[in-house]
Amino acid sequence: MARRLWLVFAQAVTATLAAIFVVSLVKPDWSPWRASQVVEIRESSSAPAASAAIPGRPVSFSDAARKAVASVVNISATKQVRRRSPLLEDPLLRRFFGERFNIPETQLSLGSGVIVSREGFVLTNSHVVEGVTEIQVTLNDGRTVPGKIAGSDPETDLAVIRISATGLTPITFGQSDQLRVGDVVLAIGDPFSVGQTVTMGIVSALGRDIGPSNPFGSFIQTDAAINPGNSGGALVDTSGNLVGINSLIYSRSGGYQGIGFAIPVGLARKIMEQIIETGSVTRGWFGVEVANITPELAESLGLPGTRGAIVGGIERGSPADRAGIRLGDVIVAVDDRVVTDLTATLNAIADVPPGKTVLVKLVRKDREVNLSVTVGRRKPRPAEGE
Repeated sequence: MARRLWLVFAQAVTATLAAIFVVSLVKPDWSPWRASQVVEIRESSSAPAASAAIPGRPVSFSDAARKAVASVVNISATKQVRRRSPLLEDPLLRRFFGERFNIPETQLSLGSGVIVSREGFVLTNSHVVEGVTEIQVTLNDGRTVPGKIAGSDPETDLAVIRISATGLTPITFGQSDQLRVGDVVLAIGDPFSVGQTVTMGIVSALGRDIGPSNPFGSFIQTDAAINPGNSGGALVDTSGNLVGINSLIYSRSGGYQGIGFAIPVGLARKIMEQIIETGSVTRGWFGVEVANITPELAESLGLPGTRGAIVGGIERGSPADRAGIRLGDVIVAVDDRVVTDLTATLNAIADVPPGKTVLVKLVRKDREVNLSVTVGRRKPRPAEGE
């Protein structure tokens, strides 16, 4: 009897293991041990809806705002800094005593964030949580919970923090590549800590390059009011879908003056997924300095046009140096990906996994040259103050 029971048990175990093996091959997402690695992200598959006018009522974007505000949070972060003692204003005293009498001081950093998954991941700006010692996240329903940095990427000014809370409402991701100049957008955040605020504007421009501090960015420009405290908040379309992460403003006064910038959600999502998966962002590296080609530069160098990015510097011993890339070469394609300008070139290089050998198409004087480059790993840029 005992032998029969043992045979039945062994057959049942064997059948179960076989079923699990088949499921893992055919439907790996059903495997129970994979559940902890899956992050559910809501994504819109349709274009933003136009706000229909109801007879007798003004046009309203209330539905879009109501859909998105539940996913936007306030972030309050503290960090320790050392303020120079008044005693050290005298250069002679500072020379002898150095920084030892600097006064420790706690500073408060305020910003916003966007809940992107029910697992508690929140997308925000890197500068909001840079160098902080404590993070408090206030949800739309008034709850305040502690947050922990999952990872950050100063080169795109993006960071992911994680919270532990129930009943979270993740935002729905939109399609930033479908935005057009003139589209209506809403900016949601907590400016000046007055409370969650919704402002409206339009997409003023697309593909804005704002300088070397954000080499991989191609920003959305908007005139929706963005003020201190809005950083890391949501820029949404008229359906309430996330199209950008509000990042910075151009201002002479420190406040809103009609020019704000948001990181497109396509780039933000790519960075966010890397951080959630590995805790950091890995980029390919050639070891070149490149620049856009102006019509004047193209004419003076005898180039056929302004397409691509011109090599202005090569690091000795770098992948580009070893591959034979020269000063003055114009990069027009990386791994069969056509590039049209500086930002496109940097992103194409960054997207190649380190260690992979790719074909790079160049224009050298009046002819095309193809070179094989084994890509290196780009060193992450340190956060401000490091």
